Amino acid sequence: MRVISGTARGCRLKEPKGRDIRPTTDKVKESLFNIIQFDVEGSRVLDMFAGTGQLGIEALSRGAAEAVFIDAAPAAAAIVRENLRLAGVEDRARVVTGDSLTAIRGLAPFDIVFLDPPYSQGLLERALTAINEFDILREDGIIICELPTEDPVPDAPGGCRRGREYRYGKIRLAVYFREEQQ
Repeated sequence: MRVISGTARGCRLKEPKGRDIRPTTDKVKESLFNIIQFDVEGSRVLDMFAGTGQLGIEALSRGAAEAVFIDAAPAAAAIVRENLRLAGVEDRARVVTGDSLTAIRGLAPFDIVFLDPPYSQGLLERALTAINEFDILREDGIIICELPTEDPVPDAPGGCRRGREYRYGKIRLAVYFREEQQ
C-alpha cells in the first residue's frame, strides 16, 4: 500500500497484520481520486472508519488543506498516526479514536467524506444518516462510499443526491453530492 500521487508520492504506508482492517486497493484508490481530482485541492476531508488512513493521507498528499481521521480501534488510530508521520502530512491532520457515528458530532463541515466501514454491518447507512443529522457536509460537498458489489447502495441522505456508481471487481464506489440549499 502506497501513496499514489502528490507530495508523498511513493511513500509506503504501514498495514496491520491480520484481517481486522481491509485497505482499499491501489486500483480502487486511484479510480476514486480520478473521480474527485478537481475537488481535493484546498479541501477539508473526513476519513471515517479510517483503518490505515490511506484515503485521507492520499487527499493530503494531493493538496487537501486538512483531514480528520476517525477509527474506533486504538491500534488503527496508532497506524494512522504512524502513516501520517511517514507521509510527512501530520501537521494538517487530526486523529480521533472513537465511534465514527458519534465522534462526528460538533465537527466543522467537510468538503469530502470518505466512508469505508466494515462490510455488511449496516454501518454505511448509519454513517450517511449521522452525516445528515449532524450536518457536517458543506454545500457542494462529496461523500464517497466503498462497499461490496453484493450490498445494496444506500439511499442518499437528506439534502444529497446520489451520483454515479463505479464497479471494480467485487468492490463498488457510490458517490453522493450535497445539493445547494434553496
